[in-house]
Amino acid sequence: MDSFLTKEEISNQFVALVEPLEPFFSKKNLGRLKLGSHGTVYTESTREVEAFLRPLWGLGPFLTSAEENVLLAEYLQGITAGTNPDSPFYWGTVTDYDQLIVEMASLSLFLLLNKEKTWDQLTEKEQANLHQWLIQVNEREIPRNNWHFFRILVNVAMKKCNMSYSQQQIESDFMVVEEFYQKNGWYCDGEETQFDYYISFAIHYYSLVYARFMAEEDPERVAVIKERATFFAQTFKHWFDAKGEAIPFGRSLTYRFAQVSFFSALVFADVEALPWGEIKGLINRHMKNWWAQEIFSTDGLLTVGYHYENLIFAEGYNGFGSPYWALKSFLLLAVPADHPYWQAQEQPLTIDERFLAVPESKNFYQYNRELTHLQAFPAGQFVQFQNHPHAKYSKFVYSTVFGFSVPKQDYWYYEGAYDNVLALAKDGHYFRSKGLDTHFAILPDRIVHEWNPWSDVSIVSTIVPLETCHVRIHEIETKEALRAYDGGFSAPYTSELPVAEGGVAEVASPIGLSRIEGLLGFEEAAIVRTEPNTNLFYPRTALPHVVANISPGKTVLVSLVAGLLPEEQMEKPTIEISNEQVKVQQNEKRIEVALGTRRKAWKN
Repeated sequence: MDSFLTKEEISNQFVALVEPLEPFFSKKNLGRLKLGSHGTVYTESTREVEAFLRPLWGLGPFLTSAEENVLLAEYLQGITAGTNPDSPFYWGTVTDYDQLIVEMASLSLFLLLNKEKTWDQLTEKEQANLHQWLIQVNEREIPRNNWHFFRILVNVAMKKCNMSYSQQQIESDFMVVEEFYQKNGWYCDGEETQFDYYISFAIHYYSLVYARFMAEEDPERVAVIKERATFFAQTFKHWFDAKGEAIPFGRSLTYRFAQVSFFSALVFADVEALPWGEIKGLINRHMKNWWAQEIFSTDGLLTVGYHYENLIFAEGYNGFGSPYWALKSFLLLAVPADHPYWQAQEQPLTIDERFLAVPESKNFYQYNRELTHLQAFPAGQFVQFQNHPHAKYSKFVYSTVFGFSVPKQDYWYYEGAYDNVLALAKDGHYFRSKGLDTHFAILPDRIVHEWNPWSDVSIVSTIVPLETCHVRIHEIETKEALRAYDGGFSAPYTSELPVAEGGVAEVASPIGLSRIEGLLGFEEAAIVRTEPNTNLFYPRTALPHVVANISPGKTVLVSLVAGLLPEEQMEKPTIEISNEQVKVQQNEKRIEVALGTRRKAWKN
């Protein structure tokens, strides 16, 4: 299997990644690559510029130690044409909220890392054109999120190239980013309902790039950046299991192995937030895991998708070149060969607490004993104006073994692929599941959600993580009759669907067992074949679930859910249910959940 331990191995993997791009460079389309045909919210021209510039996330680091590369000449020619307003290949004037602002970041890093090989090779006129095209970002409106770092990087690059730049703009953008900071190294991405991979592969990544290039000019800020990155690493490593799989969660998952780029940036900025050997193990296992998936097209291009090519779950800004954002992880190639990282021995993932509530990340993390299965239980998370926000942010649990699913439609239950959510319908069709919590709590032993699928329906869902399983307690108040489906983990299947019996639905598969049991209020258990390509891990899945008919008034539903690896056996807890409370006992752990109240103590 491919290895990513030495600088030579990583360099070879980078070359193998970009070689399939070479046939797409054309003198008839300078500064652009047309790698596909599907659409985005931005124009085809911008899609082609994005596809051209995104590989610079890897090419820039690669060129710091490579003597020659055929792509350097292609890129210098394309960049000079794309930034020349008199050229037919001009990328154009940048507008407010323009996708081209995003692509300025990789170009800025390209210049910062290789000024002698890039900027210094341009004529004065070409330098002026490039400067003018980049610096227009200072005059544009941008979203209030990680985009503020794009302006910071552009201005830092122009400063280092001895061109005019705005220190005032840098300070202003850092002031906005500072408003995102929570604690213990965690930021939100503009909104306090969004704690996803943008915290790692955007905010911290760009911060560490800044720290590397501005250490002398801005030592106080750099010290804060490094301290926060160190804090962040202690809990962000809980987003990976011992096999290298990262928790599938949030938007922009088509960027795939960018998930580990934060750790590459730590090495680049010389921040030993974790032992170098542990960082090396995280990076190596993660990259090897991705190379074992079907992420490439038949001609070797990175596809839009996750474990396989899949446009169904993609965001509107996922163009055919977007996946090359993943090359951010190749920032390691800009780390000198004598850095202690390269001499360190790979170490396994170390997790001191297998059950860990991290409220600042709006998540609760649970590992199995071998650390080979990670489950994350988020609360209070959501994203506005993006595809499938309920599925990507608001399920009760996410898994590194079973993945998660997004809906194709909401009319039939099987179309919605509602794994690990409570989906409800008023007439048997048009299902709704949990979106943004109205109130929530992440406690040391449970996660609590209060939510309203309709204005006249109020639900409190309490999730209790246990060894090998978790308990769900749903307290429902409704003025209308409802039909409720509580879904377990989706699991791959290849033959006939199994049949649910005795209030329990199970799907056994090569990757493990998905099991759900209705303990209170559920009337039947069943298994459906979900619409193909709804799950991010497996093209064909089956979904075990339990069903309840709910009358107007107050109802309590209780279910027991497990996602087990093939060698695991469920350790079933003792559960006592009364009108006042649900008591859960497993080994020495005893948890009591009071029913029928909306306690202010857990409201955020």
